[in-house]
Amino acid sequence: QVHPAESGGGLVQPGGSLRSPCVASGSLFSRLTIAWYRQVPGKQRELVADITSVSNTIYSDSVKGRFTISRDDSKNTVYLQMNNLKPEDTAVYYCNAWDGMDSWGKGTLVTVSR
Repeated sequence: QVHPAESGGGLVQPGGSLRSPCVASGSLFSRLTIAWYRQVPGKQRELVADITSVSNTIYSDSVKGRFTISRDDSKNTVYLQMNNLKPEDTAVYYCNAWDGMDSWGKGTLVTVSR
């Protein structure tokens, strides 16, 4: 089973930036598709971005042009670079790893507020 773990959340002002790593172990990392999701309490979890084993990327329209997902297979890590953050980006961000089934991290809270 894959065991992803995300971090890097925190409080940031609108227009600011954060970089969140997701470290995944328990499988061959270079073969994994890794995705970032986010969830606001009381609302459904939504896809933010994903990256395949060959670094093809997909972004939600709400973050496209502001967020960048990348991977460093030597460190078993995927990064989510979040730029020009907006209050509506406030959520718990979850890392998801796919190797035939979904594995989830515990989440990291991103709060965008003045």
